[in-house]
Amino acid sequence: MKIFQYYEKNSIRLGIVEKDMPIPIDFQGDMIEFITNKPTYSHMKEPLIPEKIKFAPPITNPSKIVAIGLNYADHVRESKGETPESPLIFAKFPNSLIGNNERITWDINLAKKVDFEAELAVIIGETIRKCTKLEAMDAIFGYTCANDVSARDLQFGDGQWVRGKSLDTFCPLGPWIVTKDEVQDPHALGIRCLLNGKLMQDSNTSMLIFKLPELISFISNNFTLLPGDIILTGTPHGVGAFRSPSVYMKNGDEVAVEIENIGRLVNICRTT
Repeated sequence: MKIFQYYEKNSIRLGIVEKDMPIPIDFQGDMIEFITNKPTYSHMKEPLIPEKIKFAPPITNPSKIVAIGLNYADHVRESKGETPESPLIFAKFPNSLIGNNERITWDINLAKKVDFEAELAVIIGETIRKCTKLEAMDAIFGYTCANDVSARDLQFGDGQWVRGKSLDTFCPLGPWIVTKDEVQDPHALGIRCLLNGKLMQDSNTSMLIFKLPELISFISNNFTLLPGDIILTGTPHGVGAFRSPSVYMKNGDEVAVEIENIGRLVNICRTT
């Protein structure tokens, strides 16, 4: 199942995609309530017009966004870093979430080196604490595309990552969640990022250093994961900061994240 959130006036509504057609469902609540309650629902009669959908991020109010740094060997090499002995965890704040076709915005007086990072996002489906690797995959609700937008001048200047990763709009997510039953192997998915149609990142989730069972187990042994929590699993090589010359996003740029069997997340950049 592909399930998404969209804005209807001032409310969040849920819909599903069937045969490439977006269809609203009669559930009254947001995605976390849907994940938690596992309700029965029915389809509304009239499908949505794709061009008129105003996508919300598929999760709007998670208790936490857990991000993983340096989790692709090729990205470790390009950054001239060292391969972590255990998952390198940082946080992004929920205020950074936006949906498909929403704008990534930033103040150029605050940040000038804004970078893209294509990532597979995992959506947690149940409360878990101290789970084993064998139990970890059962805790997943589904997967979606993410862009771990990063203000490199803040990230590297601060000496820690939270501020540079958590500016408003710096976590595009979507366009929908693909439930885990439809993804045969999350460790065998092509992942790409395109900037204004130019291929910048091109890799596969098979290159993850820490696979999902290890990530989820490690995280849950440090703090409780709740339904709707988001795990960003890391980005492959090709980010703008480590290119020669560096490539950063600018006003008017279109950035797209594509993940095989998941979808395509597109956002436009606007500076203020």
